[in-house]
Amino acid sequence: MKKKHPISALEEKDGVKAPEIFSANSISKIKSSRKAQPSAAELIEGITKGNKTALSRAITLIESKNQTHHQKANTIIDACLQIKKNTLRIGITGVPGVGKSTFIEVFGMYLSSLGKKVAVLAVDPTSTLSKGSILGDKTRMEALVKNETAFIRPSPSGESLGGVARKTRESIVLCEAAGFDIILIETVGVGQSETAVHSMVDFFLLLKLAGAGDELQGIKRGIMEMADLIAINKADGENKQAANIAKVEFNRALHLYPPKDNGWTPQVLQCSALENTGIEEIWQTIQGYLNETKAFFNEKRKQQNKYWLLQTIDDQLKTNFYRNEKVTSELSLLTEKVMNNKISPFIAAEQLLRMHQK
Repeated sequence: MKKKHPISALEEKDGVKAPEIFSANSISKIKSSRKAQPSAAELIEGITKGNKTALSRAITLIESKNQTHHQKANTIIDACLQIKKNTLRIGITGVPGVGKSTFIEVFGMYLSSLGKKVAVLAVDPTSTLSKGSILGDKTRMEALVKNETAFIRPSPSGESLGGVARKTRESIVLCEAAGFDIILIETVGVGQSETAVHSMVDFFLLLKLAGAGDELQGIKRGIMEMADLIAINKADGENKQAANIAKVEFNRALHLYPPKDNGWTPQVLQCSALENTGIEEIWQTIQGYLNETKAFFNEKRKQQNKYWLLQTIDDQLKTNFYRNEKVTSELSLLTEKVMNNKISPFIAAEQLLRMHQK
């Protein structure tokens, strides 16, 4: 009689039967059952009907770096440009931590309560190391994302200066064609190329913090000159007194700048997105701006289109340069020489540019 061995935990047992290997025929059926990508005409029809899914897909197309998507994206953009909409584009910027996302959610909900359809194009910072982006604006705007009349689209900033997504202008056109009344463009933060935001909006709102030590830092040419309204956020609780002081300082600073071409005098207001105060006053100020500068709107849009053209040419030249086979074959070699001080960066650049022109 054979002696039975004790059962071991390491002993292999019969598990779930492995599935049969898919045949080529079954794989073909699965692929054919998948929904085909919508055509440009289908996406255009969906956008004009206010379909958010079609809008999202179209924005994904224009953000794509895949060359095969460019023609389809351009067809959609051209069609949407023909749809005239009476929209308002508002750029919102400020240093990180000023509360842009919270403000935009509260402001968006307020506009929605007035019967406005609001689209938010939020630009998330892209890591220069991993090239990744958090894209977390939808999680930060929990109430607004559930609003049926609102649309939130976070996009990675990529390598765009000033924290503005390269395709933000095209996204604005699509959102306007989809029937949104107000487009809010949120940027990563205040940078030297914040003019990119200014070049695509009708109204420029600068959010500031009180008591953060940037009152005097904010008194600089450029960002302050572009602002149509300065809103001191988080003006609540213990910050209220500091907000009052900051308001006086910013008002003094604004008087140092020459008047705007459209005759508008920028104002300084206080608000608290947390306590939902000052939001109505900000909207009333924007409406006052619209009434006073209505005659300048068409000319401003024309100048923005001109800027858009020149910027697109710059972007396309840069893209074509780095796709040139002659350039790519010599770029790493010349880069190494520059790093080892064997050649001047300027001479290396001239050599690469000559290769591109041939």
